[in-house]
Amino acid sequence: MTQQQRQALILEMIKKSGFVSIDELVEHFKVTPQTVRRDLNQLAKVQKISRHHGGAGIESSTVNTDYQTRKIMDLQAKEKIAAELVRMIPNGASLFINIGTTTETIARALLAHKSLQIVTNNLNVASILGAKEDFSVVIAGGEVRHRDGGVIGETTEDFIKNFRMDFGIIGISGIDIEGSLLDFDYREVRVAQAIIANSRQVILAADHSKFGRNAMVRLGNINQADHFFTDAPPPDEIQKILSDHNVTLHLV
Repeated sequence: MTQQQRQALILEMIKKSGFVSIDELVEHFKVTPQTVRRDLNQLAKVQKISRHHGGAGIESSTVNTDYQTRKIMDLQAKEKIAAELVRMIPNGASLFINIGTTTETIARALLAHKSLQIVTNNLNVASILGAKEDFSVVIAGGEVRHRDGGVIGETTEDFIKNFRMDFGIIGISGIDIEGSLLDFDYREVRVAQAIIANSRQVILAADHSKFGRNAMVRLGNINQADHFFTDAPPPDEIQKILSDHNVTLHLV
């Protein structure tokens, strides 16, 4: 059994029971405690489980990882995705950028562009891009979420609907095996749905840790994107959805 196969089975066991101990896993797989701890730590690193003393449980579907932690998680993958994604944005384009640490990384990669028109509900994105004199940056009105600078709510959603942009750049918290795009805050999701509905092209950006990650609010489906940028091959089921709906996959 390969490490990848063992970790997939561990994840299934945790999903079924809610919690498994290290001793249970040692007995089940006939491996050392050190091997089990290494597997659990790797699964926790990609946010598929939560580590606890003596074992592991399923990651919360109701509470996202702390913002400061998310900023540094998989940063190299996010930077690779950002560098490739911005190549398809022409100078002079108009674009929405939503909430997330991935989209903030994309915003930094856009600084070499010229004369962009940006509408965002992310104060951090607005701060990054507002430094360019030839950029027009519009911040959507609404409630500021203190933990990450996201602007959310009905007012934000209504504001977004006033625009029709060339591109909508979307980050997401999780993608399940059926292609559902998942997040934690229904108010944030409503705004992202408005961005999708009012973009000529929708660009989804998500690193490999988002595959199979659990969150309780459904934003939509990956088949609504025109382009999907990621750093690892998606599961076969997701690749089939992309192919069936003519979503262009960009592996970086």
